[in-house]
Amino acid sequence: MQYILINIICAFTLINANPNIERAQQTLDSLYQNYASPNTCLLREHYPFDQNYKASYLASEEQAGKGNKYSYLWPYSGTFSAVNTLLATTGDNKYQLLLENKVLPGLEEYFDTQRVPAAYSSYLNNQPLSDRFYDDNIWLGIDFIDYYLMTKKQEYLKKAELIWNFIISGKDEALGGGIYWCEQKKETKNTCSNAPAAVFAFKLFQATQDSTYLKEGKELYEWTKENLEDSKDHLYFDKVSLNKKIDRTKYAYNSGQMMQAAALLFQITKQKEYLKDAQEIARACHKHFFTRLTTPDGIVLQLPKKGNIWFTAIMLRGFVELYQIDHNKTYLTDFQLSLDYAWHHARDEQGLFQKDWSGMDKDDKKWLLTQAAFVEMYGRLACVDIK
Repeated sequence: MQYILINIICAFTLINANPNIERAQQTLDSLYQNYASPNTCLLREHYPFDQNYKASYLASEEQAGKGNKYSYLWPYSGTFSAVNTLLATTGDNKYQLLLENKVLPGLEEYFDTQRVPAAYSSYLNNQPLSDRFYDDNIWLGIDFIDYYLMTKKQEYLKKAELIWNFIISGKDEALGGGIYWCEQKKETKNTCSNAPAAVFAFKLFQATQDSTYLKEGKELYEWTKENLEDSKDHLYFDKVSLNKKIDRTKYAYNSGQMMQAAALLFQITKQKEYLKDAQEIARACHKHFFTRLTTPDGIVLQLPKKGNIWFTAIMLRGFVELYQIDHNKTYLTDFQLSLDYAWHHARDEQGLFQKDWSGMDKDDKKWLLTQAAFVEMYGRLACVDIK
């Protein structure tokens, strides 16, 4: 029912020529033009391509020290989210064909059945075994369950359930519960492996009405709130080590996922405490992760701060989920104005985006995940009437 309503809303939006759709499509075109690897479904990780690039976000120093021809799983997975969003937004069958003929076949090249439970590895399955991250798999699980809700194809529900089995295998009673970050390096339990796991569980519950998912999702939500919330501002710290030392870094996606989890919990339970949680996080995110910009022509904007664009896109998911409940336009209006400004000021001649929304700082290399995140953000806002 949710996706039927989305498509009705978006059909009206498209009739009224919302430029977000065109911008999302143009950015997706630029992504494939500049990152595609010939004769494969795989993608390069950066433009310009650098085979000696070494990722900074991996757990293993040995693995991180290797240059690779293709993208790691995390950046590649952003294209699943991007195209999924455009399918939900437009209902256009071309996006389903793109998913099933290109995105998902490429994704399966990361699928690891050598280890149990089966799950997606951080690099290709025809290469030496690579680390498996619980958060990487959670993002995929969320996309698979969203895709199932749109298509009702059982194979995608089964894939989501398979991923959930891997996710829950990363939970134990150390620190009173919670899911680790990396299967091969069980040293920390991170907000990024628990908050989105709660979102994933709630979506599985909505899809199946299996109360086990609701119970497990609530446990993860409560564990994350108890162990990683900054009670002073309701934002979330990054992680806690097994020695109980907390990394107090605050990232937009972590708080954004707790915002979305709280909004979903309110939708499911109608308990107002969860709506209050979501609204408190939203206010804090808006204050902490946005910055004031006065444009050369005197217009004042609240732009997302320069940094990991995908983190910001994940935060937007929380704001959109909350908007469906309280219809507070403030946050999404600032996102829309920011995306409008970035379109004219933060793109290069290839149609690729800088990390700096104002466009003042230029990037020598542009990350695949940044481009996918912009596609997703334009796609999500195309369905939201905030005028």
